[in-house]
Amino acid sequence: MKSGRSVTKKFRVQRRLNCDLPGLGKPGALDRRPYGPGQHGNSRRKPSEYGLRLMEKQKLLAHYQLRERQLQRFVRDSNRAGVNWIEELSRRLEMRLDNLVFRFQMAPSVRAARQMVRHGHIQVNGKTASIGSMVLKVGDEVSVKEAAKEHTSVLQTQSTPRLDLPSYLEKNEALKGKIVAEPTTADVPFNYQDRLIAEYYATRGKK
Repeated sequence: MKSGRSVTKKFRVQRRLNCDLPGLGKPGALDRRPYGPGQHGNSRRKPSEYGLRLMEKQKLLAHYQLRERQLQRFVRDSNRAGVNWIEELSRRLEMRLDNLVFRFQMAPSVRAARQMVRHGHIQVNGKTASIGSMVLKVGDEVSVKEAAKEHTSVLQTQSTPRLDLPSYLEKNEALKGKIVAEPTTADVPFNYQDRLIAEYYATRGKK
């Protein structure tokens, strides 16, 4: 019963944002009802400019399973990097360990990937990792420990991955992957408008 409620909640989030968010796991949220949840979901008024900006930010929060404070920290650190901060934000989010475990097709969702890290099932460069939010770099290797390779969720994800392997990653059949390039905004696996993200934080003085 709990699993069913969880899927329903994830579907409602995606319908409210009108966007398929792979990081939430099970696909199909917009297949049957491609409109917002609730009695009046199919007849909502057009959102304001602020509403549009807010929705773009909420997509990042939902897909990467972040709290508001965590995303603000990523925005602040990206801005301090001295480069295109939106591009840097995308890079940092994609290079989080929990996201990489998901993108390496080792877990069915970002949340499940984070649990694998917390439970000590993931190694980075041959050493057990325990912090899903750590940001990796090109050349780092991520692998699943032998004891976890036969877990049902791992096997199911291998047979029916939520996403194709992105071009900035390589993986072998032994559930070991390597980061071979820097991800870009184009590697974010859902549609979002980076301009609206920039405008949201600019107007709120968070950048």
